[in-house]
Amino acid sequence: MAMAETMSGLRKAAVLLVQMGKEDSAKVLAQLREPEVEELTAEIVRLGAIDPQDAVDILTEFRDLATAYRYAGQGGMDFAREVLEATLGRERASQIVERLSASLVDMPFSFLQRADPRQVLGFVQDEHPQLIALVLAHLPAHLASQILSGLNPALQADVAHRIAVMDRTSPDIIRQVEGLLERKLSSVLQPSDLSAVGGLQPLVDIINRADRVTERLILEGLEGRSPELAEEVRSRMFMFEDIVHLDDRAVQLVVRQVETADLATALKGVGQDVLNKITRNLSERAAANLLEEIELLGPVRLRTVEEAQAKIVHAIRALEESGQIVIRRGDEDEFVA
Repeated sequence: MAMAETMSGLRKAAVLLVQMGKEDSAKVLAQLREPEVEELTAEIVRLGAIDPQDAVDILTEFRDLATAYRYAGQGGMDFAREVLEATLGRERASQIVERLSASLVDMPFSFLQRADPRQVLGFVQDEHPQLIALVLAHLPAHLASQILSGLNPALQADVAHRIAVMDRTSPDIIRQVEGLLERKLSSVLQPSDLSAVGGLQPLVDIINRADRVTERLILEGLEGRSPELAEEVRSRMFMFEDIVHLDDRAVQLVVRQVETADLATALKGVGQDVLNKITRNLSERAAANLLEEIELLGPVRLRTVEEAQAKIVHAIRALEESGQIVIRRGDEDEFVA
């Protein structure tokens, strides 16, 4: 039996997908190119029995690398190394950062990781909106947010829309744009090693880190171009599970805005922390009635649960818009009332 450390990346990915389960692994495969899906599914077929310890090692490696990615996105590789050393020790942190660095060597726009946002803004603000969107979609959210907020409002909305609808881009085009920027900025930028991807979630991450004025201008601009897209962005900016980060007064305001039936449906199958957050802010009798109603619901379609959760998220956004609660934006994505 091969040990986890000697396995190929393809085999580790196959083991990881199996461990994730059908529903989550299907979501991952949906984001991959057809040849990648074929390779992975073929490897899954070839897996056979996997030693439980190997599976644990692979899951641990994935968790560590995902954590390192997140820290690198917040403050660069040096910041990631410092945090990992403080939590995992120097030797383990070095191993993780080394693997992360190796995986990011060929990532586009990596040289912009430690760029001064004002410098990048000065070079890209007169470029075509599609080029700006392509660049921002490959930057960490904290950096992209600062650049986006520096654009004029009309251009902000245009670029935000292009990021959201961006799909796959030809590697040749990416390299051409990367080469153009690297030549322009070579005298003022330090080398670096991180990039991201386009799509809705990167745009949400960027907006979440922007100031409130920039957020409002971007969403209003998106509304004018695509109301459906603007609403989807809004819905992703506060996920139902984020209710655990609201303070108790805010939660009490929220539950008074929604029907008990919708609340019970929304809470079907959620984590205990979310359930506790709600019931703790109800009277003892109301909490008991809610739990009973959840139990009486029986099996509920996932789509029905998500629709109920969306109603509650909408109520939270409405309370924020009216000034009754405040959702604080920040790198830690904390929410307070």
